[in-house]
Amino acid sequence: MPLDDGQGSLLAYGNGRSYGDSNLNSAGALLNGRQLDRFIHFDAATGVLRCEAGVLLSEVLRLVVPQGWFLPVTPGTQFVTVGGAIANDVHGKNHHVAGAFGNHVQQLSLLRSDGARITCSPQENADWFAATIGGLGLTGLITSAEIQLRRVANPYMVTESIRFRSLDEFFRLSEASERDHEYTVAWIDCAFPGERLGRGLFNRANHAPPQIDASLLPREAVARAERSSRKVPFTPPLSLINPLSLKAFNTLYYHRQRGDHVQALSHYQPFFYPLDALLEWNRIYGPKGFYQYQCAIPPAHSQEATRELLETIARSGMGSFLAVLKQFGTPPSRGLLSFPIPGTTLALDFPNQGEALHRLFAKLDEIVRRAGGRLYPAKDGRMSARMFQEAYPTWTEFQRYVDPRFSSDFWRRVTGQP
Repeated sequence: MPLDDGQGSLLAYGNGRSYGDSNLNSAGALLNGRQLDRFIHFDAATGVLRCEAGVLLSEVLRLVVPQGWFLPVTPGTQFVTVGGAIANDVHGKNHHVAGAFGNHVQQLSLLRSDGARITCSPQENADWFAATIGGLGLTGLITSAEIQLRRVANPYMVTESIRFRSLDEFFRLSEASERDHEYTVAWIDCAFPGERLGRGLFNRANHAPPQIDASLLPREAVARAERSSRKVPFTPPLSLINPLSLKAFNTLYYHRQRGDHVQALSHYQPFFYPLDALLEWNRIYGPKGFYQYQCAIPPAHSQEATRELLETIARSGMGSFLAVLKQFGTPPSRGLLSFPIPGTTLALDFPNQGEALHRLFAKLDEIVRRAGGRLYPAKDGRMSARMFQEAYPTWTEFQRYVDPRFSSDFWRRVTGQP
């Protein structure tokens, strides 16, 4: 049976955690993927999970962590669907060793608008598999998937937070940490130019070993992990993020730990999902909302381009307190339109300040383009068609697999197609 016999385009919609318009379809209808929310099979001996595509990562974790397994790759929120994680080929803090989410998908089922069902894997319909991973939901509706999980001994993480004072120090820390640490990521201060430019906190971690003493966990850490998330209760009339609050927050955050190097034992939730503890945090940006800007820069230009990006942002006075810097590794992504490439990725949130912000974005775009970099479609709401098509030359090959009834605001914007 066809998905729909009405008029207009279709698009699968998971849990709405993409920041841009890749999951919006103002010219047609959205298919509620969250209704596909059943577990099909879990083999606790091998860690292979089969589930419908609308299952949330949080629901996966609730099932598998007590049985000694964990997600092979997770983004910064657990409130995304399995189908959304595949469609955006999400990445995490362990890209340098594990690659992106699609690298761990063994098989998926795709339902086309004409009613055709396609089983996709690296061995079966491999071309459809590559188009659907990172394919932004445009190849059809992902109905189920089979994923290989990774073994863990308990729900705890051994973490380290290291204060660094320059971009050069960040790159040295990244290189030194990648061999012995599965997870690496940094918060970076983008509010100040000059000597404070590029300072931040470098975080690295591994899953805790079996013999860890859970009594070493601070009591409040356990309670916080078990407590439900709180919610921002209202949207203020103006953004709470401005040059004054940004500089104050970044200064306090940079100095929040007593020493330059702090080791700790933590539950996995505050390490992987700090923002999930505050639901609807986007309200702090006011009624005009925010844009996220995430780019990836190839290794040959990583340091130079990242420095230029941070200098340009600091001079603009429109910085971000949620600024994340990380090194992508060499594991190749499986998807035709997958975002991760070897090099450096920088992600920042900006309050929507209209034309002033778009002028800043134009400057950042030019830096990224000159460096041979790209922007992340899952977090984009304004990338030009030229920038997308230059950065993702495989888009022309990908078009062959787009379901004729499927489209999105993003796809129309970057291709000019109806």
